[in-house]
Amino acid sequence: MKWFLGAIVLLLTALVLESGLLAYSMYVLLAVMILSRVLARSWIEGISASRRCEHLTAEIGEEVSIAITVRNAGWLPVPWVLLEDMLPQQALDQKPPRLCIQGKRLQIRMLPAGREVTANYEIQCDMRGYYQVGPMVMESGDLFGLHRRYRVDAEPHYLLVYPKVVPLQGYDLASRRPIGDVRMIHRLFEDPTRISGVRPYEAGDPLNRVHWRATARTGALHSKIYEPSTLAGATLLLDFHKAGYHRQGEPHRSELAVTAAASLANAVYELGQQVGLISNGRDAVDRIRQEGWQHDYRTRLAAHQKVEMRDRSERLEPLVVPTRRGVEQFQRIRETLARVELSDGLTTAELIVEVANRIPRDATVVAVLPDVSVETAVGLSGLRRQGFAVSAVLVMMAPDQLEKSYGRLLAESIMDVRHLASEEGLSELCQQQVRKATPYLLETEL
Repeated sequence: MKWFLGAIVLLLTALVLESGLLAYSMYVLLAVMILSRVLARSWIEGISASRRCEHLTAEIGEEVSIAITVRNAGWLPVPWVLLEDMLPQQALDQKPPRLCIQGKRLQIRMLPAGREVTANYEIQCDMRGYYQVGPMVMESGDLFGLHRRYRVDAEPHYLLVYPKVVPLQGYDLASRRPIGDVRMIHRLFEDPTRISGVRPYEAGDPLNRVHWRATARTGALHSKIYEPSTLAGATLLLDFHKAGYHRQGEPHRSELAVTAAASLANAVYELGQQVGLISNGRDAVDRIRQEGWQHDYRTRLAAHQKVEMRDRSERLEPLVVPTRRGVEQFQRIRETLARVELSDGLTTAELIVEVANRIPRDATVVAVLPDVSVETAVGLSGLRRQGFAVSAVLVMMAPDQLEKSYGRLLAESIMDVRHLASEEGLSELCQQQVRKATPYLLETEL
């Protein structure tokens, strides 16, 4: 618009001064600007793009191939078009990056009339997450650079990268450790292979329940008492509030917490027990649904800023995967852990109050915590007083922080505390417990 105003002012000046050469130059300049503007709009309106992804789920370390096809349906060739397939800038700029790009995601191409070109690149998935791939931002314009036009096409795809699962050693639900089994409060089923005692015979007891040795010794019929069926698995409580994850330890601490939760869920699932997940993080799917992507981008910078994640989240609804058995249960938990993001919504204490009535009492509550505040310790103590078996896994804590956290948990009579200092120690997590005398050390149960 400034070019048009300047040319018109010079043209009027030339007419007033009766300068024919200057007027002729301004006529030519105005004609060039109008023609270039029309051509730029015609070129960009005739371009369309589509994306093809090799697959939309991946494990950490895998590569995903992306192919972008750009077609010029117009009757004029496009001298240049700048193609950029959008990716979350935060995932690329983070150190270490969550995604690594191999190939050219940003390209300049010439499009003949009625022809198409293909751009290929690969995404290497270095960390778990839920990533928006796209949309495609296309920029074109006239040869003089006076007018540029932008277009957004190729609806985005969403890439889900699963968290790592580490096999745990010595995970035994029949062990003495509360992180495994607890006695069931409600005797819904009994295990006939485990006798807990005898009682006098009652009318209706089947013959296979009669304890013949006790009957012979006392001279009166006695029946066996069986242990209730063992247990009931675990409900994982993952604290994903931003306050607990200091920037200095990120993203390693949050990723280790997710890996620990996924590994514990896998161990319980493989033993055929019920397992569930509760977290105060935000779901990336919910974030993308709220933010959307269909916008009229006037510049490439606006497109970049829109694809980035919002810094704040006002989500106050916890993420809950109900504690159940089933073939699909672990897969649901793994998908939820892949999508969970740090949030500044519910604190851990508020989360416990919110979900206490949704946790089955016959499942151990395993809290994965980056820090233990007084409110968090009191909240976990409240679960313990309600009859829950509570265990805590503390993630990457410094010695002084670990000592304070353990002291707060011990004051609330939560004795089963594990410390996970690194991913290398995750496989032996269930064989380790914090020593009461020196809480920043580990000892192995024999």
